[in-house]
Amino acid sequence: MTNETTEDLYSLAIGLLKELIVTPSLSREEDAAALVVERFLNRHGIQANRLKNNVWAGNKYFDPEKYSILLNSHIDTVKPNKDYTRDPYKADEENGKLYGLGANDAGGCLVSLIAAFLYFYDLPDLKFNLLLAATAEEEISGVNGIEALLPLLRNIDFALVGEPTQMQMAIAEKGLMVVDCMAHGSSGHAAREEGVNAIYKAMDDIQWFRNFSFPKVSQMLGPVKMNVTIINAGTQHNVIPASCTFTADIRINDCYTHDEILEIIGDHVSCEVKARSVRLKSTSIAHDHPVVKAGLNLGLQPYGSATLSDKALMPFPALKIGPGDSARSHKADEYIYSDEIKKGIEIYIQLLNEVL
Repeated sequence: MTNETTEDLYSLAIGLLKELIVTPSLSREEDAAALVVERFLNRHGIQANRLKNNVWAGNKYFDPEKYSILLNSHIDTVKPNKDYTRDPYKADEENGKLYGLGANDAGGCLVSLIAAFLYFYDLPDLKFNLLLAATAEEEISGVNGIEALLPLLRNIDFALVGEPTQMQMAIAEKGLMVVDCMAHGSSGHAAREEGVNAIYKAMDDIQWFRNFSFPKVSQMLGPVKMNVTIINAGTQHNVIPASCTFTADIRINDCYTHDEILEIIGDHVSCEVKARSVRLKSTSIAHDHPVVKAGLNLGLQPYGSATLSDKALMPFPALKIGPGDSARSHKADEYIYSDEIKKGIEIYIQLLNEVL
Protein backbone atom coordinates (compact mmCIF):
# COMPACT_ATOMS: atom_id res chain seq x y z
CA MET A 1 0.00 0.00 0.00
CA THR A 2 3.02 2.31 -0.10
CA ASN A 3 1.74 3.83 -3.35
CA GLU A 4 -1.30 5.21 -1.49
CA THR A 5 -1.24 8.92 -0.71
CA THR A 6 -2.72 10.41 2.44
CA GLU A 7 -5.66 11.61 0.33
CA ASP A 8 -6.19 8.06 -0.97
CA LEU A 9 -6.10 6.69 2.56
CA TYR A 10 -8.50 9.38 3.74
CA SER A 11 -10.96 8.50 0.99
CA LEU A 12 -10.75 4.81 1.89
CA ALA A 13 -11.23 5.61 5.57
CA ILE A 14 -14.34 7.73 4.98
CA GLY A 15 -15.83 5.03 2.75
CA LEU A 16 -15.20 2.35 5.37
CA LEU A 17 -16.63 4.50 8.16
CA LYS A 18 -19.84 5.05 6.20
CA GLU A 19 -20.12 1.30 5.69
CA LEU A 20 -19.66 0.71 9.42
CA ILE A 21 -22.23 3.34 10.40
CA VAL A 22 -24.96 1.67 8.34
CA THR A 23 -24.08 -1.70 9.90
CA PRO A 24 -25.60 -2.08 13.39
CA SER A 25 -22.93 -3.29 15.82
CA LEU A 26 -24.18 -3.10 19.39
CA SER A 27 -21.96 -4.77 21.96
CA ARG A 28 -22.12 -8.57 21.60
CA GLU A 29 -23.84 -8.07 18.22
CA GLU A 30 -20.81 -7.04 16.15
CA ASP A 31 -20.76 -9.96 13.70
CA ALA A 32 -21.81 -7.92 10.67
CA ALA A 33 -19.39 -5.08 11.45
CA ALA A 34 -16.54 -7.55 11.93
CA LEU A 35 -17.34 -8.95 8.49
CA VAL A 36 -17.20 -5.42 7.01
CA VAL A 37 -13.67 -4.93 8.39
CA GLU A 38 -12.60 -8.43 7.38
CA ARG A 39 -13.77 -7.95 3.79
CA PHE A 40 -12.20 -4.50 3.58
CA LEU A 41 -8.79 -5.89 4.55
CA ASN A 42 -9.16 -8.83 2.17
CA ARG A 43 -10.01 -6.46 -0.71
CA HIS A 44 -6.69 -4.72 -0.09
CA GLY A 45 -4.68 -7.93 -0.19
CA ILE A 46 -4.40 -8.34 3.58
CA GLN A 47 -5.13 -11.65 5.26
CA ALA A 48 -7.61 -10.98 8.04
CA ASN A 49 -7.96 -13.29 11.01
CA ARG A 50 -11.11 -13.71 13.08
CA LEU A 51 -11.78 -14.72 16.68
CA LYS A 52 -15.43 -14.36 17.68
CA ASN A 53 -16.22 -10.78 16.61
CA ASN A 54 -12.61 -9.60 16.71
CA VAL A 55 -10.64 -9.08 13.50
CA TRP A 56 -6.87 -8.74 13.35
CA ALA A 57 -4.01 -8.72 10.86
CA GLY A 58 -0.25 -8.33 10.74
CA ASN A 59 1.93 -6.37 8.31
CA LYS A 60 3.22 -8.06 5.15
CA TYR A 61 6.74 -8.66 6.45
CA PHE A 62 5.67 -9.79 9.92
CA ASP A 63 8.70 -11.27 11.71
CA PRO A 64 7.97 -13.47 14.77
CA GLU A 65 11.42 -12.55 16.13
CA LYS A 66 10.47 -8.87 16.42
CA TYR A 67 8.29 -7.13 18.96
CA SER A 68 5.01 -5.68 17.70
CA ILE A 69 3.09 -2.43 17.96
CA LEU A 70 -0.63 -3.00 18.42
CA LEU A 71 -3.08 -0.66 16.69
CA ASN A 72 -6.43 -1.19 18.37
CA SER A 73 -9.89 0.28 18.39
CA HIS A 74 -13.38 -1.14 18.79
CA ILE A 75 -16.22 -1.87 16.39
CA ASP A 76 -19.08 -2.03 18.89
CA THR A 77 -21.38 0.83 19.83
CA VAL A 78 -23.80 1.68 22.60
CA LYS A 79 -27.53 1.69 21.89
CA PRO A 80 -28.76 4.84 20.12
CA ASN A 81 -29.61 7.67 22.49
CA LYS A 82 -33.41 8.16 22.72
CA ASP A 83 -33.02 11.82 21.72
CA TYR A 84 -31.74 11.11 18.20
CA THR A 85 -33.35 13.32 15.57
CA ARG A 86 -31.53 11.54 12.72
CA ASP A 87 -31.47 7.92 11.68
CA PRO A 88 -28.51 6.60 13.74
CA TYR A 89 -27.75 4.05 11.04
CA LYS A 90 -27.63 6.50 8.15
CA ALA A 91 -24.25 8.01 7.28
CA ASP A 92 -25.14 11.63 6.56
CA GLU A 93 -22.55 14.23 5.57
CA GLU A 94 -23.38 17.83 6.33
CA ASN A 95 -21.23 20.95 6.88
CA GLY A 96 -18.04 18.96 7.17
CA LYS A 97 -19.54 16.49 9.65
CA LEU A 98 -20.21 12.79 9.21
CA TYR A 99 -23.20 11.77 11.31
CA GLY A 100 -24.13 8.31 12.56
CA LEU A 101 -23.98 6.00 15.57
CA GLY A 102 -20.36 5.12 16.29
CA ALA A 103 -18.94 7.81 13.98
CA ASN A 104 -17.12 9.44 16.89
CA ASP A 105 -16.89 6.52 19.32
CA ALA A 106 -14.94 4.96 17.91
CA GLY A 107 -15.44 4.51 14.16
CA GLY A 108 -13.35 7.53 13.21
CA CYS A 109 -10.47 6.24 15.32
CA LEU A 110 -10.76 2.72 13.91
CA VAL A 111 -10.72 3.73 10.26
CA SER A 112 -7.87 6.19 10.85
CA LEU A 113 -5.78 3.43 12.46
CA ILE A 114 -6.65 1.09 9.59
CA ALA A 115 -5.49 3.77 7.12
CA ALA A 116 -2.19 4.13 9.00
CA PHE A 117 -1.81 0.33 8.99
CA LEU A 118 -2.31 0.32 5.21
CA TYR A 119 0.37 3.01 4.85
CA PHE A 120 2.99 0.83 6.53
CA TYR A 121 1.63 -2.58 5.54
CA ASP A 122 4.15 -3.59 2.86
CA LEU A 123 7.16 -1.56 3.97
CA PRO A 124 10.15 -3.86 4.62
CA ASP A 125 12.73 -3.55 7.40
CA LEU A 126 10.49 -1.97 10.03
CA LYS A 127 11.89 -1.98 13.57
CA PHE A 128 8.63 -3.46 14.85
CA ASN A 129 5.84 -5.56 13.45
CA LEU A 130 2.45 -3.91 13.20
CA LEU A 131 -0.67 -5.66 14.47
CA LEU A 132 -4.08 -4.23 13.68
CA ALA A 133 -6.97 -5.33 15.90
CA ALA A 134 -10.60 -4.24 15.46
CA THR A 135 -12.23 -5.62 18.57
CA ALA A 136 -15.63 -6.20 20.16
CA GLU A 137 -17.40 -5.56 23.47
CA GLU A 138 -15.42 -2.46 24.46
CA GLU A 139 -18.50 -0.51 25.48
CA ILE A 140 -19.43 -3.17 28.05
CA SER A 141 -15.86 -4.21 29.00
CA GLY A 142 -16.81 -7.69 27.85
CA VAL A 143 -14.58 -10.75 28.10
CA ASN A 144 -14.96 -11.66 24.40
CA GLY A 145 -13.24 -8.53 23.09
CA ILE A 146 -9.58 -7.54 23.35
CA GLU A 147 -9.18 -9.66 26.48
CA ALA A 148 -10.00 -12.83 24.51
CA LEU A 149 -7.74 -11.84 21.63
CA LEU A 150 -4.61 -10.81 23.54
CA PRO A 151 -3.36 -14.38 24.20
CA LEU A 152 -3.00 -14.78 20.41
CA LEU A 153 -1.05 -11.53 19.98
CA ARG A 154 2.40 -12.22 21.37
CA ASN A 155 5.40 -9.98 22.06
CA ILE A 156 3.61 -6.62 22.00
CA ASP A 157 5.90 -3.73 22.92
CA PHE A 158 3.19 -1.07 23.18
CA ALA A 159 -0.20 -0.14 21.76
CA LEU A 160 -1.97 2.80 20.22
CA VAL A 161 -5.57 2.63 21.41
CA GLY A 162 -7.98 4.56 19.23
CA GLU A 163 -10.48 6.56 21.26
CA PRO A 164 -11.69 10.13 20.65
CA THR A 165 -9.13 12.38 22.36
CA GLN A 166 -8.95 15.23 19.81
CA MET A 167 -5.58 13.66 18.86
CA GLN A 168 -4.07 14.60 22.20
CA MET A 169 -2.26 11.96 24.26
CA ALA A 170 -4.12 10.26 27.10
CA ILE A 171 -1.02 8.90 28.82
CA ALA A 172 -2.98 7.89 31.94
CA GLU A 173 -6.49 6.61 32.45
CA LYS A 174 -8.65 6.03 35.49
CA GLY A 175 -9.73 2.52 36.35
CA LEU A 176 -13.32 1.50 36.99
CA MET A 177 -15.00 -0.51 39.71
CA VAL A 178 -18.76 -0.97 39.90
CA VAL A 179 -20.05 -2.01 43.32
CA ASP A 180 -23.48 -3.35 44.19
CA CYS A 181 -24.64 -2.57 47.72
CA MET A 182 -27.49 -3.92 49.85
CA ALA A 183 -28.86 -2.38 53.02
CA HIS A 184 -30.89 -4.69 55.26
CA GLY A 185 -33.87 -3.81 57.41
CA SER A 186 -37.03 -5.68 58.37
CA SER A 187 -40.50 -5.44 56.91
CA GLY A 188 -43.60 -4.23 58.68
CA HIS A 189 -46.86 -2.34 58.12
CA ALA A 190 -46.29 1.28 57.15
CA ALA A 191 -49.26 2.42 59.26
CA ARG A 192 -47.71 1.11 62.48
CA GLU A 193 -44.28 1.62 63.99
CA GLU A 194 -43.10 -1.75 62.71
CA GLY A 195 -39.96 -2.89 60.96
CA VAL A 196 -36.69 -1.20 60.06
CA ASN A 197 -36.76 0.81 56.85
CA ALA A 198 -33.88 -0.35 54.65
CA ILE A 199 -34.22 2.75 52.47
CA TYR A 200 -33.31 4.97 55.42
CA LYS A 201 -30.30 2.78 56.21
CA ALA A 202 -29.22 2.95 52.57
CA MET A 203 -29.61 6.74 52.58
CA ASP A 204 -26.93 7.07 55.25
CA ASP A 205 -24.50 5.01 53.18
CA ILE A 206 -25.41 6.79 49.96
CA GLN A 207 -24.69 10.09 51.69
CA TRP A 208 -21.24 8.74 52.57
CA PHE A 209 -20.61 7.77 48.94
CA ARG A 210 -21.66 11.27 47.92
CA ASN A 211 -19.49 13.18 50.38
CA PHE A 212 -16.39 11.10 51.06
CA SER A 213 -13.09 12.31 49.59
CA PHE A 214 -10.22 9.86 49.24
CA PRO A 215 -7.11 11.60 50.57
CA LYS A 216 -4.68 10.57 47.83
CA VAL A 217 -5.02 12.73 44.72
CA SER A 218 -3.17 11.81 41.54
CA GLN A 219 -1.13 14.49 39.81
CA MET A 220 -2.27 13.21 36.40
CA LEU A 221 -5.71 11.73 37.15
CA GLY A 222 -6.99 13.80 40.07
CA PRO A 223 -9.15 12.34 42.86
CA VAL A 224 -11.11 9.09 43.01
CA LYS A 225 -14.71 9.78 41.94
CA MET A 226 -17.77 7.91 43.25
CA ASN A 227 -21.35 8.24 42.03
CA VAL A 228 -24.43 6.28 43.07
CA THR A 229 -26.24 5.63 39.80
CA ILE A 230 -28.98 3.04 40.49
CA ILE A 231 -31.26 2.47 43.50
CA ASN A 232 -34.08 -0.05 44.02
CA ALA A 233 -36.31 -0.82 47.01
CA GLY A 234 -39.84 -1.55 48.08
CA THR A 235 -42.73 -3.67 46.86
CA GLN A 236 -45.82 -1.60 47.70
CA HIS A 237 -46.69 1.66 49.41
CA ASN A 238 -47.84 0.24 52.74
CA VAL A 239 -44.98 -2.18 53.40
CA ILE A 240 -41.75 -1.11 55.10
CA PRO A 241 -38.97 -2.33 52.76
CA ALA A 242 -36.68 -4.99 54.24
CA SER A 243 -33.93 -4.38 51.72
CA CYS A 244 -32.60 -1.61 49.50
CA THR A 245 -30.03 -2.08 46.78
CA PHE A 246 -27.95 0.56 45.07
CA THR A 247 -25.06 0.66 42.64
CA ALA A 248 -22.03 2.94 42.68
CA ASP A 249 -19.71 3.79 39.79
CA ILE A 250 -16.18 4.37 41.08
CA ARG A 251 -13.41 5.87 38.93
CA ILE A 252 -10.08 4.98 40.51
CA ASN A 253 -6.85 6.93 40.16
CA ASP A 254 -3.35 5.45 40.19
CA CYS A 255 -2.91 6.02 43.95
CA TYR A 256 -5.18 3.14 44.97
CA THR A 257 -5.81 -0.47 44.09
CA HIS A 258 -9.33 -1.82 43.77
CA ASP A 259 -8.85 -3.83 46.96
CA GLU A 260 -7.76 -0.72 48.88
CA ILE A 261 -10.87 1.14 47.71
CA LEU A 262 -13.08 -1.77 48.79
CA GLU A 263 -11.44 -1.87 52.21
CA ILE A 264 -12.02 1.85 52.76
CA ILE A 265 -15.66 1.55 51.69
CA GLY A 266 -16.16 -1.40 54.04
CA ASP A 267 -14.77 0.60 56.94
CA HIS A 268 -17.34 3.37 56.46
CA VAL A 269 -20.67 1.85 55.39
CA SER A 270 -23.03 -0.66 57.03
CA CYS A 271 -24.44 -2.19 53.86
CA GLU A 272 -23.15 -5.27 52.07
CA VAL A 273 -20.72 -4.28 49.29
CA LYS A 274 -19.80 -6.51 46.37
CA ALA A 275 -17.57 -5.52 43.45
CA ARG A 276 -18.68 -6.75 40.03
CA SER A 277 -15.08 -6.87 38.84
CA VAL A 278 -11.59 -5.73 39.85
CA ARG A 279 -10.02 -6.18 36.40
CA LEU A 280 -10.42 -2.65 35.00
CA LYS A 281 -7.38 -1.00 36.52
CA SER A 282 -5.89 2.45 36.23
CA THR A 283 -3.11 2.53 33.62
CA SER A 284 -0.38 4.84 32.39
CA ILE A 285 2.48 5.05 29.92
CA ALA A 286 5.77 6.69 30.87
CA HIS A 287 6.36 10.33 29.90
CA ASP A 288 9.69 9.30 28.35
CA HIS A 289 8.30 6.39 26.32
CA PRO A 290 9.44 6.76 22.67
CA VAL A 291 5.91 7.15 21.30
CA VAL A 292 5.04 9.78 23.93
CA LYS A 293 8.25 11.65 23.15
CA ALA A 294 7.35 11.45 19.45
CA GLY A 295 3.97 13.00 20.24
CA LEU A 296 5.56 15.76 22.28
CA ASN A 297 7.85 16.52 19.35
CA LEU A 298 4.71 16.92 17.22
CA GLY A 299 3.26 19.38 19.72
CA LEU A 300 0.69 16.97 21.17
CA GLN A 301 -0.35 17.46 24.78
CA PRO A 302 -0.37 14.70 27.43
CA TYR A 303 -3.26 14.42 29.88
CA GLY A 304 -5.05 12.03 32.22
CA SER A 305 -8.35 10.58 31.03
CA ALA A 306 -11.37 10.03 33.27
CA THR A 307 -13.03 7.68 30.78
CA LEU A 308 -12.31 3.98 30.44
CA SER A 309 -11.09 2.08 27.38
CA ASP A 310 -9.68 -1.34 26.49
CA LYS A 311 -6.33 0.12 27.54
CA ALA A 312 -7.32 -1.05 31.05
CA LEU A 313 -7.03 -4.68 29.92
CA MET A 314 -3.60 -4.42 28.32
CA PRO A 315 -0.57 -5.71 30.26
CA PHE A 316 1.83 -3.52 28.27
CA PRO A 317 2.22 0.26 27.76
CA ALA A 318 -0.57 1.84 25.74
CA LEU A 319 -1.23 5.35 24.52
CA LYS A 320 -4.87 6.34 24.05
CA ILE A 321 -5.19 8.76 21.16
CA GLY A 322 -7.63 9.33 18.34
CA PRO A 323 -9.70 11.75 16.28
CA GLY A 324 -13.01 13.00 17.60
CA ASP A 325 -14.09 14.31 20.97
CA SER A 326 -15.18 12.13 23.88
CA ALA A 327 -17.74 14.83 24.81
CA ARG A 328 -19.76 13.70 21.75
CA SER A 329 -19.72 10.02 22.68
CA HIS A 330 -23.02 8.34 23.61
CA LYS A 331 -24.98 11.49 22.73
CA ALA A 332 -27.80 11.92 20.24
CA ASP A 333 -26.93 12.74 16.61
CA GLU A 334 -23.33 11.60 17.08
CA TYR A 335 -20.86 12.94 14.53
CA ILE A 336 -17.21 13.39 13.68
CA TYR A 337 -15.66 16.06 11.49
CA SER A 338 -14.22 14.68 8.27
CA ASP A 339 -11.14 16.83 8.78
CA GLU A 340 -10.58 15.18 12.15
CA ILE A 341 -10.19 11.84 10.39
CA LYS A 342 -7.71 13.31 7.91
CA LYS A 343 -5.68 14.82 10.74
CA GLY A 344 -5.91 11.56 12.69
CA ILE A 345 -4.43 9.57 9.80
CA GLU A 346 -1.60 12.05 9.39
CA ILE A 347 -0.69 12.09 13.09
CA TYR A 348 -0.88 8.31 13.44
CA ILE A 349 1.52 7.99 10.50
CA GLN A 350 3.87 10.62 11.94
CA LEU A 351 3.90 8.93 15.37
CA LEU A 352 4.59 5.53 13.87
CA ASN A 353 7.28 6.91 11.56
CA GLU A 354 9.19 8.08 14.62
CA VAL A 355 9.36 4.61 16.17
CA LEU A 356 9.37 2.39 13.06
